[in-house]
Amino acid sequence: MKTYPLQSMTMAQAQQQQFRLVDIICRHFPGADFLSQGDLGLVPDLRQPRMTRRIEAVIAAFFGAETAAFVNGAGTGALRAGLAALVGPNSTLLVHNAPIYPTTKASIEQMGLHVVHADFNHTEHIVAAIRQHQPVACLVQHTRQQISDHYSLQEVIDTLNQYRIPSLVDDNYAAMKVAQIGCEYGATLSTFSCFKLLGPQGIGIVVGKQAIIDNLRHSMYSGGCQVQGYQAMEALRGMVFAPVMHAVQAEVNNELVTRLNQGVLPQVKQAFLANAQSKVLLVEFHQPIAEKVLNAAHAFGALPYPVGAESKFEIPPLFYRISGTFRQIDPTLEQRMIRINPNRSGADTVMRILRASCQSE
Repeated sequence: MKTYPLQSMTMAQAQQQQFRLVDIICRHFPGADFLSQGDLGLVPDLRQPRMTRRIEAVIAAFFGAETAAFVNGAGTGALRAGLAALVGPNSTLLVHNAPIYPTTKASIEQMGLHVVHADFNHTEHIVAAIRQHQPVACLVQHTRQQISDHYSLQEVIDTLNQYRIPSLVDDNYAAMKVAQIGCEYGATLSTFSCFKLLGPQGIGIVVGKQAIIDNLRHSMYSGGCQVQGYQAMEALRGMVFAPVMHAVQAEVNNELVTRLNQGVLPQVKQAFLANAQSKVLLVEFHQPIAEKVLNAAHAFGALPYPVGAESKFEIPPLFYRISGTFRQIDPTLEQRMIRINPNRSGADTVMRILRASCQSE
């Protein structure tokens, strides 16, 4: 089976990302300013906590964007808010010809958007869809929606920009793992969850063009909609540690693929990496033993389900069924394939649990 996972940052690249973010923090927070949990409420001249606005400026500078805004609702809330700021109800939205992530689909349906599809793996299909349907915007998922996806995000955004189609990139599971996100490639907006970057529960962020994010702020001006200063501070602290932690995870994934494909476990047919949605290890068995392996793995210490998919709470490895979008492509995969996310564990721990689970009765 051929997959096209996103290229994770190397450890050296991840360290440089950490160092660059800390340098930006130093420029925005002189002296003891950073040693604070942040303020609360609607500061009159900002209509949001002052610390939240300062940290948004740090994140915008890090991603080379005009501005950034924290929102509630994690990645789903960020995408929903970005979509609402970018397009009006009943507009035509261009999407990839693949199963749409369930929460994204719900947001699209709630806005009554008319969806048109194009195969993003072929830029000429994007051009044809633009000419035929004249969409007002395009939604692009940075990570893969199906196993065969191999499109270049840069090429997709360049094509959209050529025809002046605004774009919103769902950068969940990609931010702080790969070298650049959507807005750095020229997209109108990038959205992602801070919870997946070792930050607090329920906090997302939208990064990109000032005019669109101003629309977002205008629609979320009340006190109850604001991300408070302490929440923004916790999100930023998580982002500092996320690149290196994810680079460690990427190294473990690479080691596991090598070891499993050397035939050390006779039950395993093959192992490979894929973005499904997060970049995970997919293990295919010769026999339909996936359910048995998952049930046994939990008794040996593996997590049985995600919390926020790589949140700060997920330390042991996750042994889980394959994603819903992958099951839609081939329902039989669920019987002979599982996904493993090492989280903070090493390769030896994952191998121990997998070996014991395959041998259990």
